[in-house]
Amino acid sequence: MPTKKPSSEREWVDPDDAPHLTKEWFERADLYHGDKLIRRGRPKAANPKEAVNIRLDTEVLEHFRKSGPGWQTRINDALRKVVGL
Repeated sequence: MPTKKPSSEREWVDPDDAPHLTKEWFERADLYHGDKLIRRGRPKAANPKEAVNIRLDTEVLEHFRKSGPGWQTRINDALRKVVGL
């Protein structure tokens, strides 16, 4: 009968040993006043993108989606080239 392998021992980490929190970490953190969210951690973009609904041919979507994540950005880049931006 095969014997059970001993479990590998992990080095114990004290949960009170939190990583050092830097100024940059606090600048990116969410800010709350009680339960109300005041500010999200990520800074606002200079030129934020706008969410829109658009109807595209199935073949066009398949072309961009088959190349993996980032397909919406690639569509945006292709449209920017067409309009000369």
